[in-house]
Amino acid sequence: MDQKAKHTHLIREKAYALGFDFVGISQAKELTEEARQLERWLNQGMHGQMGYMANHFEKRIDPRKLVEGAKTVISLMFNYHNDEQQKDPEAPKISQYAYGKDYHYVVKHKLKELLKYIQAEVGEVQGRCFVDSAPVLERDWAKHSGLGWIGKNTLLITRKKGSFFFLAELIIDLELETDHPIKDYCGRCTRCIDACPTDAIAQEGYWMDASKCISYLTIELREEIPNTFKNQFENWMFGCDICQDVCPWNRFAKRHQEPDFEPHPDLLEMTKQDWEEITEEVFRKVFKKSPVKRTKYKGLLRNINFLKDG
Repeated sequence: MDQKAKHTHLIREKAYALGFDFVGISQAKELTEEARQLERWLNQGMHGQMGYMANHFEKRIDPRKLVEGAKTVISLMFNYHNDEQQKDPEAPKISQYAYGKDYHYVVKHKLKELLKYIQAEVGEVQGRCFVDSAPVLERDWAKHSGLGWIGKNTLLITRKKGSFFFLAELIIDLELETDHPIKDYCGRCTRCIDACPTDAIAQEGYWMDASKCISYLTIELREEIPNTFKNQFENWMFGCDICQDVCPWNRFAKRHQEPDFEPHPDLLEMTKQDWEEITEEVFRKVFKKSPVKRTKYKGLLRNINFLKDG
């Protein structure tokens, strides 16, 4: 086994030991085709008020501008699927990914461990860790490294375990053996398109108007939610899992094994009335280290009231 193959094997094994479910490797290069798609998406205003999506365009399409001398993008997937549901069927709903502790910290900690391991085993290796908080086209890199395909709902889907995964990247200046993309297995299925209550997914699929997405409207949007969306949220108050819940590939989803992603004991027990009467104190207790803190107490109240008034 040559050095490149040895290093690749060591990194994969360590990533799996840290709890990552899938590991894929790509050569660091400019994503030319994806750059054109991103530009078209931005020009059509599909990003809504997410102005940061238009920032650092050159870095977003070329990892070598993020890490000097970058040779490799390691893409990793970390399962967050939880099949437990909120006890009260009438309670406003929260997306699975936000049940537990903020994934930015949980997954990034594991990524940093992986980078330290690489540096200890290989030697002088420079790199950076990314978990959904920097200008990296994470789904595209995951696709290029064969972890799955980008489905009609614009999420990365795997044949083995569906799509309930966080994506993360390690961009390093070490050359490794690379993987290859796999084919698209969405076929003629249109379940995600048909199920989206706000028509955020284009009729042909593979194109998302984020400004119509319930996740965007309940998390990213800072102002009042437009009344045109009244009665279209299907009771989602933070995020939305509809296009994943209806995806046939998620019948293979397995429950996560990460203790940090377990929900606060009170979260799934709260009734519709509990949510409508939630105080800032309860908010702080239930969502102490949760991604829900991003929308803040006032933002969550806005979402709950939008559902209630509808």
